[in-house]
Amino acid sequence: MAQPLDQSLEIAIRHHQAGQLPQAEQLYRQVLAQDPNHATALHHLGLIALQAGQSQAAADLIGRAIALKPGWPEAHVNLGNALRAAGRLDEAITSYRGAIVLKPDSAEGHFNLGSALQSGDRLDEAIVSYRQAIALKSIFPEACYNLAGALQDTGKLDEAIAAYRQAIAGNPGFTEAHSNLLLTLHYHPGPNPLAMADEHRRWNSQHAEPLRKALPESSHANNRDPDRRLRIGYVSPDFRQHAVAPMVLPLLACHDRVEFQVFCYAQVAKPDAMTERFRAQADQWRSTVGLSDEQLAGLVRQDQIDILVDLAGHTAGGRLLVFARKPAPVQVTRQGYPNTTGLTTIDYRMTDALADPPGLSDTLHSEQLLRLPRTNWIYQAPENGPVPDHPITGGPITFGSFNNIAKVTGPMLALWARILKAVPESRLLLKALALASPDARQRVRKALIQEGIDSARMELRGHEPELGGHLALYNRVDIALDPFPYHGTTTTCEALWMGVPVITLAGRTHVSRVGVSLLTNMGLAELIAESAEDYVRIAVDLAKDASRLRGLHTNLRQRLEQSPLMDAKTFARHIEAAYRQMWRKWCAEA
Repeated sequence: MAQPLDQSLEIAIRHHQAGQLPQAEQLYRQVLAQDPNHATALHHLGLIALQAGQSQAAADLIGRAIALKPGWPEAHVNLGNALRAAGRLDEAITSYRGAIVLKPDSAEGHFNLGSALQSGDRLDEAIVSYRQAIALKSIFPEACYNLAGALQDTGKLDEAIAAYRQAIAGNPGFTEAHSNLLLTLHYHPGPNPLAMADEHRRWNSQHAEPLRKALPESSHANNRDPDRRLRIGYVSPDFRQHAVAPMVLPLLACHDRVEFQVFCYAQVAKPDAMTERFRAQADQWRSTVGLSDEQLAGLVRQDQIDILVDLAGHTAGGRLLVFARKPAPVQVTRQGYPNTTGLTTIDYRMTDALADPPGLSDTLHSEQLLRLPRTNWIYQAPENGPVPDHPITGGPITFGSFNNIAKVTGPMLALWARILKAVPESRLLLKALALASPDARQRVRKALIQEGIDSARMELRGHEPELGGHLALYNRVDIALDPFPYHGTTTTCEALWMGVPVITLAGRTHVSRVGVSLLTNMGLAELIAESAEDYVRIAVDLAKDASRLRGLHTNLRQRLEQSPLMDAKTFARHIEAAYRQMWRKWCAEA
């Protein structure tokens, strides 16, 4: 005898809540066999489809449920989730708005709407939705976290920092929010190095130290032969088309495979053509997507890695809690993050003497600074990229910056305005992903107008999806302006490769000395300013010296190609010598 529908549905929901999806699905289908128009069964079957990654089927099932029961706000939210997963973002936004009409006090509805708007680069609207969600649900760490990201992307750094702190207060174990707070502090125009070092130590004590204390006394059985072939593990979310890629790929390509075996631990959810290029350079490739920190640490131990290298730090997708478990006897951070990680389980941070002059910032690091002989950076230019083409027109000078808009702070814009005012008819071309947001564009325009710059002298562009188009835009720039305090890295190298000189302002910590290292290695120390006044003077003098500027446009690519910044083989030997030095020290400590 068949069970009553209500009883079957109740049992199905219990299975569903317990994660027993096949049993739940079978019972939902039994309900629908008896009543094809059972809205609840359709809705919940749609949720199972969504959990299984069948987003289109989920949208169809939940849509049928809503047609039968249109006043069901939770179903509208779930339909939005299914549509978003299916890539139908505009329809998802409409569905979330429908849920809010039915239930205006739904914090989850406003949160999901904000998330969808943020995915569509509609940052201003997303910020409004997140604020509404937080107003309805006072402790809502996820909404605070997403709000902070949207605020950061539009350059509202003080508000972003406050929102990250609110997220952490609501959930002290929210490691991603704490890491994003650390990264955002680097963009702020008035960084306090000591306070930043303390915040990094706080991250370590709160999130990593409990894991370190749980480690066994002696947990590494690696062969302590100081001269044997070493297993090097690189951990990164950026083995893909990313700003870090052209600065990591040439190292992997030039590694001595007699002395070193290369393992890549790739946190790459959406592999692309660049991912395949990285994969081709790895002796062993490990996708880490879906692995917990504990599982990944176990995999590193299983692979018997000798030196584990972090390439992300506190940036998105980083796996620092793997390093907190000390799965390799020697652990290193380099490249992807401009500061200490704060972790006592990471032994070294690689840099150079220009970015981190000896004695200037050593005490601010939990790691020992290991300075490479010439440079901490290598650059690989894209294949088949555009050639520098700067027409000799004698027209107005165009200054430009293609850096993350979070680096373009109020004081930076004021400094650039001084340059524009000193060079008559000059223009400023800014390009950044966040400049697709009207709010971000308005912030930049308003700041420059307040400094006396007419809006006709500004061109603000959003994201350029193709690398070739992005690089070709440099042919419209005469002089690139490096932001301060957070210097560009790949952005600076791209400008130089496209024949555009870069003016940088030197600071006292790594984040504001990357440009010092890059330009010095190019033989362009005269473009490094030691003060704001010096920065303006160098930019103005270069803008007024047409012959010198034309010469730089003509020969910068060749100078870059002949510099240490593109000498991948020597760079790899320096890295390998550093690895061997670290390894021998560990062996000697037995």
